[in-house]
Amino acid sequence: MNLYDSLPDAAATVFGAEAVGSFAYDVLTVDVPVGSWISSLEIARDKLGCTYFDWLSAVDEPGTGFQVCAHVVSLEDHRVRRLLLRTTVPHAAASLPSAVAVYAGAQWHERETFEMFGVIFTDHPHLVPLLLPENFEGHPLRKDFVLAARVAKAWPGAKEPGEAHDPDAPKRRQMLPPGVPDPNDWGPLKGQLPPAPTRPARTPRAAGGAGAPARTPREGAPVRRTRSVAEGSATQAPPAEGDAPVRPVRRSRSVADGSASQAGPPGPASGAPDAPWHDPKPAFEEPAPAATPAPPEPPPAQTPTDGPAPDETPEETPDKKPDTAPGKAPAKKPDPAPGSESTPDPTPETGGDA
Repeated sequence: MNLYDSLPDAAATVFGAEAVGSFAYDVLTVDVPVGSWISSLEIARDKLGCTYFDWLSAVDEPGTGFQVCAHVVSLEDHRVRRLLLRTTVPHAAASLPSAVAVYAGAQWHERETFEMFGVIFTDHPHLVPLLLPENFEGHPLRKDFVLAARVAKAWPGAKEPGEAHDPDAPKRRQMLPPGVPDPNDWGPLKGQLPPAPTRPARTPRAAGGAGAPARTPREGAPVRRTRSVAEGSATQAPPAEGDAPVRPVRRSRSVADGSASQAGPPGPASGAPDAPWHDPKPAFEEPAPAATPAPPEPPPAQTPTDGPAPDETPEETPDKKPDTAPGKAPAKKPDPAPGSESTPDPTPETGGDA
């Protein structure tokens, strides 16, 4: 089994008695003392196979110190194994041996940590600022670093709507975000501003029940109502002496009768109150589905007759011309033979001779 797989349980055996191993955000983490910083990096490189250096930085922990972290990775057997080594240096003596001799890639990372946090890495070959201008003073990533831009320019949330045009309007309590000092204590207006008004102390609430002394209202405050709920609103006239208190008439209508504010009998939904959730209706009426037409009935079968079929009158062909001449009467059709049926003449008969 690889020595890496025995961590974090075997952290004290691998890195020393004072080492503490744990998993933080699914990353194997080992905390070591400052004196074992370089030796722990060598153990991670030589025994655990963490030959890849990823990054080095620090975290400012108020009241504890600067927590310097180095993230290294093992790529053996085509597997990625990550290890985070941490150590803590105090704020008063922020100094740590340089890891450039173990991991050459830590050179720029230590320069950035020195510039942003003020941690000094001894034996560093070129410990100079890396990102900030030459004349910049301070370490921006420290928690006690003062944001000078917020002192020169007012905080955007310092005024409420309506305070800009009315200087006498009541203002809310001034709040300063983290890193922004009081402009009267630091900055170009130091000592030139009047002291901020102090908030008046609140009167402590009297403990106890009905026998406790009443609170003294402050000057200009509205009078607080002392009437109870049973006595009604303060705008109601007090009842005369000897009169029984008038109570509102309780509604005696049942649920089936509906609400007392309804006039007349309830609607079609009998027995339901007037609340809309008791008689829900759709927002729109869905059209009824069209009825499917019934298939047409087949025509009745014709019953054959006993007599012969009637003779069909042949239609006149266009090649035959009527045997008529100008001024000559048309020829009469021959009378049908007795016993044979003929087609009735479509011309209606008229009474009298033509």
